[in-house]
Amino acid sequence: MADYTTPVTTAFEAQRATIEQSQKALEQGVEFQKRMNDVVLGSLESQESVQRRGVELSQTAIHTYLDTLESSAPGVEPAVEELRSSVDEQFEFLLENHAEAFDAVEEELGEGVDAYDDLSANSLEALDEQISMLIEAHEDLETQSVEAVEGMADQVEELQAQVEEVSDQIQDVQEQAAEAVDA
Repeated sequence: MADYTTPVTTAFEAQRATIEQSQKALEQGVEFQKRMNDVVLGSLESQESVQRRGVELSQTAIHTYLDTLESSAPGVEPAVEELRSSVDEQFEFLLENHAEAFDAVEEELGEGVDAYDDLSANSLEALDEQISMLIEAHEDLETQSVEAVEGMADQVEELQAQVEEVSDQIQDVQEQAAEAVDA
C-alpha cells in the first residue's frame, strides 16, 4: 500500500511551524520593545545629569565673568554681589524646575512603560491561548485529513483490485471464447 498521507502530514507540519514561528517573532518584537522602553527610561537619568551639568557650567561661567568684572573694576563689588545673588537665585530656580520636570517625565514614562508591559503581557498570554487552541484544532484537522486520505487510498486500492479482478475475468472469458471458436 502506497503512503498517500506523507504530503498531507508534511503540509500540516509546515503550517504549524509557520504559525509557531510567527508567534515567536511577535513575542520577540514585544520583548525588543520592552527592552527599548527600559533603555529610554534608564537614559533619562543620564540626560538629566548632562543637562544639569550644562546649567551648572553656565552658572560657573557667569560667576567667572562676574569675578573678572569685580577684580577689574574697583568699587563695583556691591553691585556685582547683588547681581551674583540674583543669578544664583535664578539658577537655583532653574535647577529645581529642571529636576521637577525630569521627575515628572520619568514618572509619566515609567507609568507608560508599566502599562505597556502589562498590556503586552496580557495580549501575549491571550495570544498563546488562542494559538494553542488553533494548533489543537489544526492537529485535529490533520488527523481527520489523514484519515480521509487513508480511506480514499483504501477505496482506490479496493477499486483497483476490483478492476484487476474484472480484467482477469474478461481475459478468462476471452480465452474461453477463443478456445470455443478454435474447437
